[in-house]
Amino acid sequence: MKVFLQLMWYFKQEKWRYLGGIVMLAFVSLGLLVPPKVVGLIVDHIEEGTVTEEILWRYATVLIGIAVGIYVLRYIWRILIFGSAVKLAMLLRNRLYEHFTKKSQEFYHKRRVGDLMAHSTNDLQAIQQTAGDGVLTLVDSLMMGGFTLIAMATTISWKLTLVSLLPLPIMAWATNKYGTMLHKRFHSAQEAFSTLNDKVQESISGTRVIKAFGQEKEDIDSFSNLSKDAVKKNMAVARIDSLFDPTISLIIGFSFFLAVGYGSILVTRNELTIGELVSFTSYLGLLIWPMLAFGWLFNIVERGRASYDRVESLLAVKEEIEDSGSIENSPKGDITFQLKRFSYTADTPVLSDIQFTLKRGQTLGVVGKTGSGKTTLCKLLLREFQLKSEDIIIDDHDICDYKLHALRSSIGYVPQDHFLFSASIAENIAFSKVGSPFSKIKEAAELASIHKDITQFKYGYETVVGERGVTLSGGQKQRISIARALIKNPEILILDDSLSAVDAKTEESILQQLKHKRQNQTTIITAHRLSSIAHCDLIIVLENGTIVQRGTHLSLLNEDGWYKETYEKQALETLISQGGVIK
Repeated sequence: MKVFLQLMWYFKQEKWRYLGGIVMLAFVSLGLLVPPKVVGLIVDHIEEGTVTEEILWRYATVLIGIAVGIYVLRYIWRILIFGSAVKLAMLLRNRLYEHFTKKSQEFYHKRRVGDLMAHSTNDLQAIQQTAGDGVLTLVDSLMMGGFTLIAMATTISWKLTLVSLLPLPIMAWATNKYGTMLHKRFHSAQEAFSTLNDKVQESISGTRVIKAFGQEKEDIDSFSNLSKDAVKKNMAVARIDSLFDPTISLIIGFSFFLAVGYGSILVTRNELTIGELVSFTSYLGLLIWPMLAFGWLFNIVERGRASYDRVESLLAVKEEIEDSGSIENSPKGDITFQLKRFSYTADTPVLSDIQFTLKRGQTLGVVGKTGSGKTTLCKLLLREFQLKSEDIIIDDHDICDYKLHALRSSIGYVPQDHFLFSASIAENIAFSKVGSPFSKIKEAAELASIHKDITQFKYGYETVVGERGVTLSGGQKQRISIARALIKNPEILILDDSLSAVDAKTEESILQQLKHKRQNQTTIITAHRLSSIAHCDLIIVLENGTIVQRGTHLSLLNEDGWYKETYEKQALETLISQGGVIK
């Protein structure tokens, strides 16, 4: 029953609804005690030969009134208790979603999307059932069982009641044993569901790659194996679950046997009437539900506890990024890096000794081999990872002194992985500034050199791009992502290798427009193609996370090193691709 203590914070929050539901349940339980008593009285009247039409109508009126009252009360308690359970699921779902939105990239590097989805669906459903059906079965089994036992012992025979309850300790031991086994197996089954869920999400997202490599059969086999494992673990749960009802039914049957056997002896001794024995067996029939409910309760509670533990462990993950800054104003663009060391793990540094200053209105170019640390440098500016004091200074303030929303609202970021939502092109562009008029959307599209492409689509800006922009080419997705960043007119614009999928002419057009439009704003461009950063005020070359060269395009061409070698190689490749002749 530990899960009820874990959920006590919510029960206190919704105490009036739950108390109201419990009161209604109590009245229902009391109302259900009346029919067996009435039946017993009628049987005694029949035996004594005193039954009349008036007596039958009087008892019939009582039974009809009780039935109508129970109907109304059951309607009310269902709304109160089950409604509160649904509200709990909504509250936890919103809490989880908010928790997910606040987590850093490091969190998602460690967690699988399918597993997070399983927490938000299957686990919350089990918790909702605990707060609804669990509370119902706990309260109803105690009240109905308690009231029935009191009625049996006080109005009929305490001796017969005691004899009939002799098998109950066996049921208590069995249900407790089953509950412990169920908790372990259900936890394992939920983990198997998470793995299966993650596989489905991954396969659907990567379906084009799977088809391109002809790996459909292997992917189906992999899914089939995970599905079989999930079924196997759920069957293990079902085997324990299936023991509850037969065990309880056996014990109830034995209780009936004792009741009828010993009750008959009491009747022959004139300690009971026939009507009282009929009432007693009817009351014993009312105990069937509390006993079954008690067994069902263990099932619900153990499922809910396993799921709540999983959700709680997820919500307990602390924020990797401390939003402890006090500055609410967005920075304007003067940036100083004086980073001594940054690493994802304690052993291997990703960046070390990164020192440079970028004034507002200047453009920084960051180049280097794949894995040299370009993207990490950009993400540190976005504070996607925790930094030490004074690693980065913006407008004479430590970057950690800014509120996260203030910092990020001043930055427009175009990542390497161009994620588009399954919405219209206009909605994707306006995502960073919701509610933007069409004129601003069009202006941003023109700056990103995507406007002409959009007008050629059948529905223009209302074209739905499909999940992750599946209906668009790589270059089109890149330019829509650039337009999305530009529409907010950010003080700091970061283009993380965001021009790799466009041709040289389009690249030149975008860069020229950015240079003209953003004369008083800071821009950072990372690239593999050096033509993308030739106009930059400062260029740094990274190698193994360290700056090995710095300067302007012309100054770097005048010194031997990686930049000059790479530029000459790329210029030669461009000449060959354009049909040039080498002499």
